[in-house]
Amino acid sequence: MVVCKFGGSSVADEKQIMKVKAILENNIDRRIAIVSAPGKRNKEDRKITDMLYECNSLVQKNLSCKRVFAEIGKRYLDIAVALKLDTKKLTLALDEVRRKIDAGEGTDYAASRGEYLSGLLIAEYLGWEFVDPENYIVINSDGTVNPISYERLGTRLSTGSHYVIPGFYGATPEGRIKTFSRGGSDISGAIAARAVNADLYENWTDVSGVYAADPRIVENARVIPELTYVQVRELSDVGASVFHEEAIAPVIPVQIPINIKNTNAPEDPGTIISSSVDPRGLCGVSGKTGFSKLKLRKLMMFKKPGMRHALLTILHLYGVRPSYSIFGIDSIVWLFDSKMANDNVLKSMCERLKKDFELDDVIFERNHAIIGLVGGHMDESTAFIEAACALKDANIKVNFMNFGASRTTALIGVNEEDCTKAVQTIYNKVF
Repeated sequence: MVVCKFGGSSVADEKQIMKVKAILENNIDRRIAIVSAPGKRNKEDRKITDMLYECNSLVQKNLSCKRVFAEIGKRYLDIAVALKLDTKKLTLALDEVRRKIDAGEGTDYAASRGEYLSGLLIAEYLGWEFVDPENYIVINSDGTVNPISYERLGTRLSTGSHYVIPGFYGATPEGRIKTFSRGGSDISGAIAARAVNADLYENWTDVSGVYAADPRIVENARVIPELTYVQVRELSDVGASVFHEEAIAPVIPVQIPINIKNTNAPEDPGTIISSSVDPRGLCGVSGKTGFSKLKLRKLMMFKKPGMRHALLTILHLYGVRPSYSIFGIDSIVWLFDSKMANDNVLKSMCERLKKDFELDDVIFERNHAIIGLVGGHMDESTAFIEAACALKDANIKVNFMNFGASRTTALIGVNEEDCTKAVQTIYNKVF
């Protein structure tokens, strides 16, 4: 059996949904489709999920979301009419969604309805059975998948032949709708693949696989034919946006291969992700912006037991959870998502850290980026040295380097404004 997940670009309008149907009908083993909410049809367009977030935000401010929701409803109804579907059921569903958003059902409910409505529409178009993940996928409070989901969904999917499942959401153990992080439909697809012990999990998007560098900034970047589970996860972590890094977790224990494919070019082989891939050699380079850096220094800092844990506890109280860490004999550098805290919060946090721990220096800086060079046996490769030298020759300031901590990824910190140039420079040098 093949489980197929179709992203927002694949279901953006009726023409794309027709392509989805052709892809599913081209292989009789494709019996389960996970669908996203409609994405952008062009650069000026808006994603349905973003509009639903706006509706919820307006309601929370005691403002009307009538205009925005009318635009959402028109989008779905236009697709249904173009596909020659009866719109009565869809209209009723839209009315219920609008009513519950107005009643303050909450952010997760509002955000999840893009996939829900998409699933209803596409199930009717295909003549397949609609399965609501609210009843089968359980999401823990920390956003992870509750293992009971595999048994529940697997049992549900064993009673028929063809199913459409909305992606991106499930429910809490208490039964309240809860979403994954953005892009979480990839996780939903992986859950379904594991639940039915699929032979293959196909992830259909608008590109022909995972690229060795972002093709929007590196001309003629090549598609990577094969990746290990670890490599695609670490590429995603440093900015590659084709596949959600958390979607690997459900399939690794049962070793289900993943194929990243292009809805607009289904004949392209795409990228295969599996455990049988030879991990040696370079795979790709990617960059991620939006980091802040916190630098702490104190003489004999680590002579006091539990110092690092105590410092992290204060950070967590202020909503800061570091993504990367660097340690010196008397210092710590933590990098974290800049969205976690504004300048006032960080200033207050720094003042408390300095006072409570009698630190010599506490400094935070904005506008940092992380470049990741991903491959296999990176701790034995000279590519990292070549990359660093290329950045020096291009007059790109390197703020830190992390080499050897991972056999898969070497990390380089640069200023945010240099991120694109750094990726281009490294790709041209080592690829």
